This record gives sequence, structure tokens and C-alpha cells, in this order.
Amino acid sequence: MLVVNKPAGMTAHASNFLPDTPTVAGALAWQRGPDFIFHSVNRLDKGTTGLMVVAKSGYVHDRLRRALHTEGFYREYQAVCLGCPQPLRGTIDAPIGRDETSAVARKIRPDGQRAVSHYEVLVPGEALSLVKLTPETGRTHQLRLHMASIGHPLAGDWLYGTEDPALIPRPALHACALRLSHPVTGEVLSLTAPLPADMRRLVAGI
Repeated sequence: MLVVNKPAGMTAHASNFLPDTPTVAGALAWQRGPDFIFHSVNRLDKGTTGLMVVAKSGYVHDRLRRALHTEGFYREYQAVCLGCPQPLRGTIDAPIGRDETSAVARKIRPDGQRAVSHYEVLVPGEALSLVKLTPETGRTHQLRLHMASIGHPLAGDWLYGTEDPALIPRPALHACALRLSHPVTGEVLSLTAPLPADMRRLVAGI
């Protein structure tokens, strides 16, 4: 098992939608050799930075995937959103399904899959706020869409908010903390990754 601190601009592995985008799978194959076996556990969007777990065997991957959306695999994100959510702490319970008008977007829909996210405002501001986000489920674009659904899309979110490269050229979302049990030894691992420079710059201006 590996845990990598993924930079922005990389996908987990090759995609038909983004054929020329660098991938975590490719970077690890270059570093560790072409025979490296890559199984992503918690995939991150191209623009999302932070901690991503990679399994090096099918057995470990299966064990980690079974734990992924349970209390045994805690994931915490930090994000910069537009405005300041009220109340300052809450839960967003809104089902998510495909948006038939887009090849990539999702939307809130009553017949969608269950999706639950918890938020807490860490640094409130009038224009921007830093929030902690903890997903209870793991739907595609869940945190981005849920924050947009309550009127506070993430800064730089071109899909669910407003594209603003001068502010930040990607959705301001960072996977900052993981806590999980090692799938073989059972040891509890607690890992953190600091905010990247582009998000620190936004927080400094709040």
C-alpha cells in the first residue's frame, strides 16, 4: 500500500476524456518500473490535491475498498468556498445522479444515489471561507456539487460554480487527512498533508 500526495493537474489513471493528462499511475510506473501494479482506492479529481491511497495488489485493494466508506477509512478535506455557509456547521444530504446534458457533470436528483457530506467553517469570510468537509459517501464530484447545492460553490470550480483562473485555476479542494487501518498489519495510520500554495494564498486573503 502507498499513500501519495497528489498534485493538481493529474488524474488517477488514463481517461478517454483527458488523454494527454499526466496520471498518478504513469508517474508510479516511471518511478517503480513498468511492472508496478496500480489500484487506486480513493480517487481524486484532476484538480483536487492531497492524499490518495494506492494498493499494490488485488487483495489489498479489495480490503481497502471494503473499508472505504466506513468509519475505518476516515477522509477529511479542506476547501475554499465562495461566501460563508450558514449555519457554520451542518450536513448536506442530497442524492446525486448523472446530468444527462453533460458527459462529466452530476446533479442533485431525487432518484440519484444516496450522498451525505458534513461541513464545518474553519475560517469565515465575506467573499471566501475555508471549510472542512468530511464525506460520508463517495459519489463522483460529491463535495463540489454539495457545496454548490447550498449556494457556496468552491472557488475556481468551472463545472459547478464560476471559472476564475485569476483567483485559482482549479476547484479549491484538498484531501488533507486520512485515518485507516493497514489492511495487513491492522496498524492504525493517521496521515496529513498541508494545504498547497494556491489554497494557502486564498486563505491568507480571507
